[in-house]
Amino acid sequence: MKINLAGLAFCAILAGCGGEAPFGEDATNGGPDTGDGIESDRTIPPGTTSPQSSDTIFRREPQDGETGNGFARGVRYNSEDDTFFVDNLPFDGGADTPYIRGSAVGSLGDYAVYEAVEQYPDTITGEPINQFTHRAIYGVSRTGNTEFAIVRTGAYVQYGFGGFVYQRNGDVDLPTTGQGIYVGQGAGLRDFNQRGRLEYTTSDVEFNIDFDDFNEDTGRFEGAVRGEVNNRRVFDINGVEITDDVIARVGEANNATLSRIPGVRFVIAPNALDQNGEFTGGVFSQFTNDSGEPVVYEEGQYYGILAGENANELVGVIVTETTLDPISGEGVRETNGFTIYRENRE
Repeated sequence: MKINLAGLAFCAILAGCGGEAPFGEDATNGGPDTGDGIESDRTIPPGTTSPQSSDTIFRREPQDGETGNGFARGVRYNSEDDTFFVDNLPFDGGADTPYIRGSAVGSLGDYAVYEAVEQYPDTITGEPINQFTHRAIYGVSRTGNTEFAIVRTGAYVQYGFGGFVYQRNGDVDLPTTGQGIYVGQGAGLRDFNQRGRLEYTTSDVEFNIDFDDFNEDTGRFEGAVRGEVNNRRVFDINGVEITDDVIARVGEANNATLSRIPGVRFVIAPNALDQNGEFTGGVFSQFTNDSGEPVVYEEGQYYGILAGENANELVGVIVTETTLDPISGEGVRETNGFTIYRENRE
């Protein structure tokens, strides 16, 4: 099965409809991205310092020189010619060479897919130099209030250099009572430790937020967050669905009869949501093997930001990792992004 191309109406949702939508320093009015991270008792990624609920907030994957995480910088989208730019990643064509809309996979649901050039010329001789396989997913909400981008590559022995960013453009009217449910679709990239490979994913994402609890024992607002990621599907780099292959090999390797990729669940804990509308916490997935024993399949982290009047939308990224997929026992990572909404389900 191939994923069909679908044009996204970026001009209708990006302010100005003709310029570049930047992530990072130019997009944050709550403080600069110093590149040094932030000090906090919560694991919010680095980006905007000292944010408020009235601020634009930008976050990026923490940089790790051993894994290659967080090296993607200068991420921007140009709506005039539907191109995508990334800086600081070697052998992707250079900072001024755009990623173009994917040929085999141009979109994953509502989110656009871009790919780096395959070759780049020697600047003196013109001799072509093969570039690494890089793919990017870019999502922006219907209002333009939230957006995210994920960049990964399957060209390294380890996971390789890449990153993710997510952002709120503007403020949030954050409730302090009641509860809310947010639903929509997610799209992601799977990369592999000790094996060069890159795959796409899609899923259904749901967040539930309790604005009443936990109580303010710490002297600051604390909301509770739970969520689920279900209906998970996997596609190879050419857009061919391989979900059944993943299910079969994981089940066989772990003495389990599986009918689907296990759904991701959130760990419910205090201090998940703060007064600025940012949230973070742990996630996991599990299945029961044929001996009746529960098996933890993945573990990871969710990150996100609420936006808009009545906090009616959110943007987020979920990163999970497993060592139980035999295709790479050293680790298979999924980075899943989404912009979802507080609205009635049809």
